[in-house]
Amino acid sequence: MIIEERFTKILQMVEEKRVVTVQELSETLEISESTIRRDLTALDHNKKLRKVHGGATAVTGSFAATEFDVHFREDHYRTEKLAIGKFSAGLIKKNDFVYIDAGTTTQAMVDFINEEGAVYVTNGMIIAKKLVQKGCRTIIIGGEIKPITDAVVGSEALNCLRKYNFSKGFFGTNGIDIKAGFSTPDPTEAQVKREAFGRCKVAYVLADPTKFNITAPVSFGALEEGEIITTKIDNNGYKKYTKIWEVDET
Repeated sequence: MIIEERFTKILQMVEEKRVVTVQELSETLEISESTIRRDLTALDHNKKLRKVHGGATAVTGSFAATEFDVHFREDHYRTEKLAIGKFSAGLIKKNDFVYIDAGTTTQAMVDFINEEGAVYVTNGMIIAKKLVQKGCRTIIIGGEIKPITDAVVGSEALNCLRKYNFSKGFFGTNGIDIKAGFSTPDPTEAQVKREAFGRCKVAYVLADPTKFNITAPVSFGALEEGEIITTKIDNNGYKKYTKIWEVDET
């Protein structure tokens, strides 16, 4: 396959799927991963797509209306999630009153938490279990359980949150966009995120680079209302709107 044909097929896949991995491209096009990586570098240099760790995303902002099962998502961009989670856990100090949002990136963060002098509140079933097993004082809010994300949502969850004021909060997101801010596909989960987000003295949004230039159906916070913890990003335009922590993956 000549180089122009490879470029065309790669761009077609990126346009269709919005986010693709090197492995997907390699298997579909029957080309070695090393060749795919070189092609992605060339296409990124020409601003035809945006190369990220392990794959590529579309240059233009895209729309994310679908939410995947938590067990599917936890295996995606695992290296980035672990780096982001480790850094985020280090921000928790003794006597902090911490909110941890349900999600796979925040779940990865819990594995690195060792501050037993803080109190933790969460709407994540898996997160609560992990914290308790670590010996941390943990409060799980009440409400309806959403099976696809293991998150507690609904009016009862909102009522529970209205009692609290958090020193720090850690949130996952499906999309980050300059206009739409932080967003997620599900309205009920967005309500809980929004309520907790507004009750944090400092709200940190944990997101791998593929979440940038993505808009999901429901916004739960503006960019300037939260600080972003990610790995290396290419679009520095976001730094005009909020503080961004770029974490080393190594």
